[in-house]
Amino acid sequence: MSVKVVIVGAGIGGLVAAARLAHAGLDVTVLEQSSRPGGKMRSVAVGACEVEAGPTVFTMRWVFEEIFSECGADFSAHVGLEPASVLARHAWGPGETLDLFADPDASEAAIAAFAGPREGEGYRRFRTRAAEVYATLEGPFIRGERPSPIDLTRRAGLSGLGDLWRIQPFTTLWSALGDYFSDPRLRQLFGRYATYCGSSPFAAPATLMLVAHVESQGVWHVAGGLSRLAGAVADLASRNGARLRYGTPVRAIAVSGGRVAGIDLTDGERVPADAVVCNADVAALADGLLGREAARAAEPVPPSDRSLSAVTLCLKARARGFPLARHTVFFSADYAAEFAQIRRGHLPGDPTIYVCAQDRSDARPSPDGAERLLCLANAPARPFSPSEIETCVTTMRRRLSASGLDLTETAESVTTRPEDFARLFPGTAGALYGRASHGWMASFKRPGARTKIRGLYLAGGSVHPGPGVPMAAQSGRIAADSLLRDNVSRDTHGARASTRGWTATATSGGTSTP
Repeated sequence: MSVKVVIVGAGIGGLVAAARLAHAGLDVTVLEQSSRPGGKMRSVAVGACEVEAGPTVFTMRWVFEEIFSECGADFSAHVGLEPASVLARHAWGPGETLDLFADPDASEAAIAAFAGPREGEGYRRFRTRAAEVYATLEGPFIRGERPSPIDLTRRAGLSGLGDLWRIQPFTTLWSALGDYFSDPRLRQLFGRYATYCGSSPFAAPATLMLVAHVESQGVWHVAGGLSRLAGAVADLASRNGARLRYGTPVRAIAVSGGRVAGIDLTDGERVPADAVVCNADVAALADGLLGREAARAAEPVPPSDRSLSAVTLCLKARARGFPLARHTVFFSADYAAEFAQIRRGHLPGDPTIYVCAQDRSDARPSPDGAERLLCLANAPARPFSPSEIETCVTTMRRRLSASGLDLTETAESVTTRPEDFARLFPGTAGALYGRASHGWMASFKRPGARTKIRGLYLAGGSVHPGPGVPMAAQSGRIAADSLLRDNVSRDTHGARASTRGWTATATSGGTSTP
């Protein structure tokens, strides 16, 4: 008898799990309430074009190269990539602009020219420490199932205890950056890495400096955007035999005798299952949105622990004045005040704005005519009144204008508010990254792939190893590997269904979000 696996949600974690399990010979069905795959890797229509409205930065391409290879395919044959020489442009006002480059020596020279030789030397030391942090955490944390603090210490061994201490888990990112940079603009620039996982640099641990190392290993532009990457993984799953059912909302995960029995759809259909991979946000599971019996598989996420949300604008506009790069960040005048307002539940009066100019690249630095733009400001995960959102959009445009960017829109823009994200992703209240990474214990509070309910596994950016496209993909690999190992173990003891051609592999991950 073949093992029937149902995957709830066609986000990138669910899609990767589907591809891996289908390739191993299991009977896989993916249920997705939307009309297309990707989850947060989505696009929206603005006039006659599609604007990428989710993650826009792609790093750690080898994660997907390995996933495709494990499923018998060549990643480069299905996804077009263009390496970026300029990682991002950063602006604080007229005449205050700094580019970071794929070439670290070029970045160091640019920082020295911008803020002085001592800051350039600080950047060199910062890069070295970021690489050390990544190397320390890659094996015991990123590559494997969720460890406890004791597990992490044990895996590091006696020789690794010093390394664990040196990554400064008890120090905030903002504080640690003071060891390398005296220029507040540079602390602001590198402190922004905390927002990659929906957190504040004033509360997130210094370990997040590893993002600097991840980006130094390469940033790529994906042909068609990251929503196209999601489509490519969905195609991979389908080619390996998975069935993807779109427009199929789930009512509950059915549990019988302490183990999953299937999925109940809102139209009354029961989809039988021997195992389920839930790619929904764990808050939705814990809050009972997928059934009361399944709720005990996850712990609730208190409102105070939620990650950042956002207010986004998707535009088709002519951009003049400021020379946009593919990725440009316009910083607020006071980063501490901005995050203090967010912490109190307010939209910032002077927000930092991230702009993705999606028609620009090294080969196309300045498109002719109107171009597709995503503008994003961090926000608390809660609903706001129309007047509050209108004020926020006005302040966003004011911040861009202060740096000299003039936008002439050629189609009606699309604004997405925290409550819109809450509707798109039930249970999240609009939080885009699950639980915020505040404090050294936050990462250990994310659940792992296995749950208290037999046959129920978790994947997605709200579980270990965390948010971001490569990390969420990694969660799908971990969920699939956990399910396969458990199935092989049961088969060894006389239970059902062996799997076809599957061998356990080391897994790997990364992090990248707007």
